[in-house]
Parts: sequence; structure tokens; C-alpha cells
Amino acid sequence: MRPELVQFADEVRALTPPAAEILDAHAHLGADEDGHKLDLTRLLQQLDQVDVRQACVFPLHDPERAPAYRVPNDRVLTWADASRGRLIPFCRLDPADGPVAEAERCLARGARGIKLHPRAQAFGFDGADIDGIFAVAEDAGVPILIHAGRGSGRLADGLCNVAMRHPGAPLILAHGGIADQGIFATRLADHPAAFFDTSVFGPLDLLELFARVPIERIVYGSDPPYGQPLLGLSVTLRCAAAARLTDTELRAVLGGTMRGVLAHDAPATPTTPRRPRTLTIDGSLIRLYTYCATAFADIVRNRASSARESLELALSVCRDPDPGPAGNALDRIRPVLEVVVAALENPGARVPVDALYLAMTVAATESAGV
Repeated sequence: MRPELVQFADEVRALTPPAAEILDAHAHLGADEDGHKLDLTRLLQQLDQVDVRQACVFPLHDPERAPAYRVPNDRVLTWADASRGRLIPFCRLDPADGPVAEAERCLARGARGIKLHPRAQAFGFDGADIDGIFAVAEDAGVPILIHAGRGSGRLADGLCNVAMRHPGAPLILAHGGIADQGIFATRLADHPAAFFDTSVFGPLDLLELFARVPIERIVYGSDPPYGQPLLGLSVTLRCAAAARLTDTELRAVLGGTMRGVLAHDAPATPTTPRRPRTLTIDGSLIRLYTYCATAFADIVRNRASSARESLELALSVCRDPDPGPAGNALDRIRPVLEVVVAALENPGARVPVDALYLAMTVAATESAGV
């Protein structure tokens, strides 16, 4: 593990409650046409870094997906068999390419859930094929995990409509449902088995989720290869600490709730969301968070010069001789940002955006009560 990440792995272990059996609800395997790849060995290594016991896995947007995702689905089923129970296979479907037959085939082979990606497959939730997919899941009692993050457009109303027509199909909204988090939280409040995973794009998304959704409806997910188990656990545990979850509640979020979904157990009765809607963050930390978020976007878009400028502003916050209550967090964040800046100044070096994300997580959650 890289030196700048060790402190965060140590914190994850410190914040994880005793006897927690962590299950990552959101992980991919294989290849994506955007160039991302993840094989079985590397995924297991990532899980082992932070003691994740199991993960739900499904194909990426594979270049060999036609027809009907058959080839990548079979690969995931084979890899899951080879993992000796560590990986729980889901099948991925394209509503425009024989989804019902492929779902039935994969479920017969041992798939435990279904993955849909309305952004990658460019579909809405108002077609007959969508109802057919939900009907298969409802009959089998298996969950449907749906991309509900960046680039999804306005999918909430159609998705909520079909979910409410098929209440027996457990629904997992990936990425904290940020595509329409407020609508999902409101319209699915009475759904008997609508869940949100924690593979968010930033800690503020997750802090808001804890303010809008009962903890009984939140499950841990990290989204490899785009995310990492370490990043996902760090943001989940720090936001859970800010929400004052008990060890029992946190064990449910980290794996117990998702295991219940997979076992067809009746979901726990939802309680009141744990956090208030208003979030208080130290002024220095919100300045730093804003500069880091700007730099993060620039790094993703290969704008190294702009990213360095934003990170220099973030480092200027860390140099404050009178930091007040933010001092401990700033002391912790500063060396991490220095590593990122050094990489940006070295052409060809790998820029550690994961470390930057973790620094942002500390900034967003320190004032929230961690």
C-alpha cells in the first residue's frame, strides 16, 4: 500500500466495529469499452486491503457484450465460482437485447441479482421490457442494482413508477441515488425494499443521504474499478460516525442488510434518518474542500496546471497559523496534498486521485462530528 494511504487504512480498521462481516454491494469485473479493467486477482487484493469479506460483482460495459451480455455474464459467473464464495455474481442486462431470457438463464446458473445501467445502455424506465425485468426479479426475489449516479438524466419518476409496480423486487440505487436523490428518498419511502448504496462521488452526497434515508435502507458499496474498497469504506465509516450510528447499526450497513436482501429476508422496519438536514462545516475546511473538489475535476479532465493552482490554494489553508478547531484535520490533510502536487509536477507520473478523495472526505466530515 502506498505510504500516503496507510493512515486511511488504519482509520478504516479503527472505525470498523468488532465482528463486522463487510460485504461490498457494488463491484465490477472484466473490461469496459472506456478502457477500465479489473480482474479477479486484483479485485480480491483490493478487498483484502481493508478486510472486506465478500462483494457483489457484475460485468462492466464490455466490448464483447453482444448478444445480451451473455459472454461477460458467463465470465463473472465463472470468476465467482473460482472465488470460493467471496464473490456473489449478478448478471448485467440490456433492455433492448433479450433481457428476460438472459436473466432467466443467468439466475438458473447461480446469479443472485441483476444489474442495469441506464446511462451506458441509454434507456429509460417506461418500456415493456423494463417491467419484464422487474417481474423476473420479483418472481425470483433477487435484487436489481441500478446505476443512479452521474450522467443518468431525469430517470427518477419512471424508475419509481416501475419499482412501485413491482414491490417484491428489491431495488438498490447505486451511487447514493444522486441522479435524483431527493425524489428517490421521497417517492420510495414507502417501498418495502428500496436501498441506496454508498458508492458516492463525494462525502457530501453521503452525509445528505444519511439525512434523507433511514439507515436500514443504506448498504455499503465502492464501485471498483472506478472506486476502491478503501475509499468506499473510508467515506462510509466517517459519515456513519458523523451520523452517530451504533456498532449494531453500522454492522448492518457494512454487510448485514445486504446479506438479508440476498437471503430474501424481510427488511428491517425503517427508522428516522439519523442526521439533521443542516450540515455545519468549519470555514477553513469548506474552503479546502472546495479547492480540492475543483482540483479533482481538473485532474480527471487532464488539466494539470489548473489542478495545481487549486491545490496550492488548498495548501494555503493548511498553512494558517491560527487554524482553530480545524487544525488537526489540516495537519492530517497537508502531507497528502503535497504528494498529489508532487505527482502533478512530474510529467508522466500517476496522480493519486484516490488520496485526494480521502483528503476531501476528512475535510467534509471532521466538523460533522468524527
